[in-house]
Amino acid sequence: MNPYGALSDDFYANVTLQTEMDLPSGRESVLHFFEQMQRRFPKLHHFYQRERGEFILEEEKDHGAYRWVAVESKRISSGVVNPNTLDEAMEQHHEVLDMAPYMLSVSRLDCEALSLMYGFDFAYRGNHNQLLADAIGLPTGFESIAQRAGSQLMCYEPVLQISLDDVFRTHARINFEPRTGSLQARGPEYPDELLSVYVTLRRFDSLAPDESFSEELKRLDVLMRELMDNYVVEHILKPLQNSIAIR
Repeated sequence: MNPYGALSDDFYANVTLQTEMDLPSGRESVLHFFEQMQRRFPKLHHFYQRERGEFILEEEKDHGAYRWVAVESKRISSGVVNPNTLDEAMEQHHEVLDMAPYMLSVSRLDCEALSLMYGFDFAYRGNHNQLLADAIGLPTGFESIAQRAGSQLMCYEPVLQISLDDVFRTHARINFEPRTGSLQARGPEYPDELLSVYVTLRRFDSLAPDESFSEELKRLDVLMRELMDNYVVEHILKPLQNSIAIR
């Protein structure tokens, strides 16, 4: 069971490996990597290239739950949207990281950053900025300004970034993407847009000889679940969910 799936309208778990050097872009290397991913996950069958050169292999999105894998010039990404279990998502991410050194020539030295991101989308027809302020609060210094008579909150996009170790190698970042524009904040009609919450753990720098991408992802996974269970769920996601429910 996915313990976070019921907290928002959509939940997704993504992994990104950012490299220092360009990844192979030749037809043989790219196709062989995606073919191996398709063998492991047969429903991955829609392959295409975007204008900026990004190659993508994904499942059909009709049912709201799907997988995708992407290769760019200096980035390999893996995503699972609305997985039944977290292990289901992590299985794909580990597969990508295990294949990358052999099929895309990614070295431990070549790692700029390895990231694990949980995303939460909330469907809300209203002022996303005001919703965030009501659900998670405003900094003390801003409260009196925001509560000025006749005021409407037009932009509120808080970001928190902290280091999880004393060498500043592992960072945690929580940020929000409200999609109510400054003109839309006037109301009274609001578009049916998604408010997004992103929780990202990122490890920077090259890996040591005794480290591997897969083992580092396991470490990030443990840290992520600790952060989610002790802080994010109770203090951010549930207040947002409750604020939407009572409107």
